[in-house]
Amino acid sequence: MDALKPQRNEPARMERLAKLPVFWGLEGKRVVLAGGSEGAAWKAELLLACGAEVHVYCSKGDLSETFAALVARNSCLNIHDQPWHPGIFENAELALADCETDVEAEAFYSAARGAGVPVNVIDKPEFCQFQFGSIVNRSPVVVSISTDGAAPILAQAIRRRIETLLPLSLKDWGALAQTIRERANRRLAPGPARRSFWEKFVDRAFTERLDEDTEERLLADIATQAGRREPAGGRVTLVGAGPGDAELLTLKAVRALQAADVILFDDLVSAEVLELARREAKRMLVGKRGGRESCKQEDINDMMIRLAKAGKRVVRLKSGDPMIFGRAGEEIAALEAENIPVEIVPGITAASAMASRLGVSLTHRDHAQSVRFVTGHSRQGKLPENIDWKSLSNPSITTVFYMGGRTAAGIQSSLLAHGMPASTPVAIMISVSRLNERRWCGSLEQLAAAIERLGVNEPVLIGIGDAFGVASPAVSGLGTEGSVAAPVQRAG
Repeated sequence: MDALKPQRNEPARMERLAKLPVFWGLEGKRVVLAGGSEGAAWKAELLLACGAEVHVYCSKGDLSETFAALVARNSCLNIHDQPWHPGIFENAELALADCETDVEAEAFYSAARGAGVPVNVIDKPEFCQFQFGSIVNRSPVVVSISTDGAAPILAQAIRRRIETLLPLSLKDWGALAQTIRERANRRLAPGPARRSFWEKFVDRAFTERLDEDTEERLLADIATQAGRREPAGGRVTLVGAGPGDAELLTLKAVRALQAADVILFDDLVSAEVLELARREAKRMLVGKRGGRESCKQEDINDMMIRLAKAGKRVVRLKSGDPMIFGRAGEEIAALEAENIPVEIVPGITAASAMASRLGVSLTHRDHAQSVRFVTGHSRQGKLPENIDWKSLSNPSITTVFYMGGRTAAGIQSSLLAHGMPASTPVAIMISVSRLNERRWCGSLEQLAAAIERLGVNEPVLIGIGDAFGVASPAVSGLGTEGSVAAPVQRAG
């Protein structure tokens, strides 16, 4: 099984964090706050919402209008009509201040640090041990967004988007989860049965309204799961990862990644796609790449079968669409022969991403009457022998060759030999939708030379036909023989 050893460093389960997001329990804890400004009032309101015992040190005459109104309606706010002093930090859980000058901010910061109390000086990040994020409140579900102080407006924009995604009823579902959690975990052993129950719970939380019978139905589900004698079997989901850009994943693909126990991923799957996977999932590189040492398909099939029979939820993560040149048929047959459930989650295939990035329609009615996807790489590493070149030589047929970099010269000569005009438009895209994306546009007679200059170390797509006549890159790089764009920044 040596072929199944990782061929590159496994992506980190967690990319670098600017700050550690921590949710701090403040119920009944003493928190000191120096200052009576508008900013201080907002922090006081936030702390009160967490159940903190807030002690404010500020002359009452210096309280802002907002802060004074907050004091009037909150009897649990403790107002100390005096400036702050080093003695206020005793038994404090946190210390906050709104200071006008850096000198005062440094003094407060140093005094709090000296007392061993975590400190935040409002709007002065150099005097903050912790920061407040932009909050989406569906308590007990709480989402906090931070940009490490670099772009508060961006954090607010993200918060507004999340607000639209999380129904207000999530608050009640979260409370219900707290109510039944202990009973569910006591009846359901860790593993597939417990996870199945909670995954169904989550599905309901986003699709159903709570009513007076909801809790009773959930408790019945717990009893049903607990009564099953046979452990739940594993399953395999073939998931299309798309061409590379994580934003092109389907929602169903993300959900599959979030539910996986094990992820067997191809070499071309991007790190940003893997970042969306469940943190606890074991990730194993089993990819195949032209011209490189790779795993045998039989070994991959055996691994999926073994893991599924062990009760694991396996995601076979494939670049593009698993049903297009992804050898999915062989994997499905192997799994079905072992009576292992298999589900398919389609992905955006590279040709569709190519058309989108070039701004062309593969089936423009003025240029193309059909479109074909053709592999440029057989099991023997050369062009397949059964390609119908006469049919493909019609420029009104849009043809996209996958994995055709190393066979580009053969593609060019075969099409020319079967009557395709040398002037037929051609587009080449390398690493489509990724940060290192490059593109070339020219004619069929320039194809082989263009590939030789571009190289074949990254995934190559070759589009041929009149539909590509409107495609043109922004930057010239190959002179009169065609043009090549420099790496293109993705939209969005």
